[in-house]
Amino acid sequence: MALKTRKEYLQSLKAMRPNIYKFGELIEDVTTHPATRRTVESHARAFDAAHDPKYADIFTAKSFSGEKIHRFNSMMQSMEDVIANSKFKRAMYRFTGTCSGGLCVGWNAQNVLWNVTFDMDKEYGTKYQERLKNWILMAQEKGLTVAGGLTDAKGDRSMRPSQQPNLDSNVHIKEVRPDGIVISGAKTMICGVAASNEIFVLPGSGYREEDKDFALACVVPRDIEGLTIVETRRASDSREYEDGFDIPETGITQAYLLFQDTFVPNERVFMCGEAKYTGMFIDQFTANYRACIGACVAGQGDVMVGAAALIARANGLAAGTFINKIVDMAVNNETTFGMGIGAMAMGKKHPAGSWVSDPLLAHANKVHVATLPYETKRLCQDIGGGIVETGCFPSYKDFSHPEYGELVQNAVKAGVNFSAETRARAARLIEWLTLGAGVPGCMHGGGSPDGARLVVRFRTPLEEFAEYARNIAGIKEPVPEPEKKKK
Repeated sequence: MALKTRKEYLQSLKAMRPNIYKFGELIEDVTTHPATRRTVESHARAFDAAHDPKYADIFTAKSFSGEKIHRFNSMMQSMEDVIANSKFKRAMYRFTGTCSGGLCVGWNAQNVLWNVTFDMDKEYGTKYQERLKNWILMAQEKGLTVAGGLTDAKGDRSMRPSQQPNLDSNVHIKEVRPDGIVISGAKTMICGVAASNEIFVLPGSGYREEDKDFALACVVPRDIEGLTIVETRRASDSREYEDGFDIPETGITQAYLLFQDTFVPNERVFMCGEAKYTGMFIDQFTANYRACIGACVAGQGDVMVGAAALIARANGLAAGTFINKIVDMAVNNETTFGMGIGAMAMGKKHPAGSWVSDPLLAHANKVHVATLPYETKRLCQDIGGGIVETGCFPSYKDFSHPEYGELVQNAVKAGVNFSAETRARAARLIEWLTLGAGVPGCMHGGGSPDGARLVVRFRTPLEEFAEYARNIAGIKEPVPEPEKKKK
């Protein structure tokens, strides 16, 4: 079983049916089109790292069979395996500066579905896990990049999915056939699909029995018939169509997945109406994902620390001038990374075999992920000055203009030891990391912080803690919550 190379990965994307649009245009080749080539480049760097002896331990793992595979196709069956997930994600951010969701969400999905299908098979006598195992072995053999679609369009938030005037607000099962299912609906804000070979379609929430048509888990080729993908508009994305250093060579995309009477064969279906198990899926998926996302923002924070040092020097100052702010940035990075590792260490193995992180710590980590990276960004802007805070200098075209470009460069140049282009590139990188398209979903990526707070609220044993305090204080009488006063 050979590891896929960058060249083979790019060829696999080129061979796919064009079904992705942006700005009203069909993208014929995601590897070369300006709207998608940067996210493809980001993901391709994982294949490079797998073949680099320096990083191979992080970027490769072993299959069920014991053969070497790409880490993002592996099973996470121990605490060490899940920690390797975090190390992988932090390394990917260091290589790219941004998210690689086209290979990480599907990775988590297959591991959580391994547990959920085990329990469903035990209760219902289904054969979901056998189907999933066959698909996993195929994905490992081919080194597939697999995105994951959880977030539905939802429609009216006050109504359940089955109550929506437009049922396509949520992906649902329209028809069950002997050989498979037909699905329709919209998944939105799905990360990295342009760089993926396949996509997991997953339950967007925990559902009741009346919403069982929305209790769905399957995996489809990215170019499956009946799927139209529309890339979203993002900050500074028009720069992707330009030459020069106004945007880096890496990037990320988000997309709307629009399913219209899409047929999925049985061998790719792992949940079909078992509403009871959607809550279990969400609980386990978010536990692992929100533990690992601390590594994502830490990895980008590492790049921001480095960018802050670069811009300080390009401004003519020693990075040590800002050492206290840099230390604060580093503390933020290690806080989210360390809390995620703690959630993994406090987790446990499901009877099916996949590891599940501790949900209380994982969701507490998500709350920090929604706050601390923004402080890191603020500090990075603070160190860089106005040139990075607002991206306030002329474009690459003006910078290199034959008539007045030299005048622009003279104005941009600061430190005597570095060129104007070095300062400009460092400033543009910080602008991209803190204001532009490089910003990952810190606030709502992997779910909302308010949702995470609810989990923390319900999993914090308030009465147990009150008993500890009552005993230590020597209080003999019970101290219950007061009854609510009647109006």
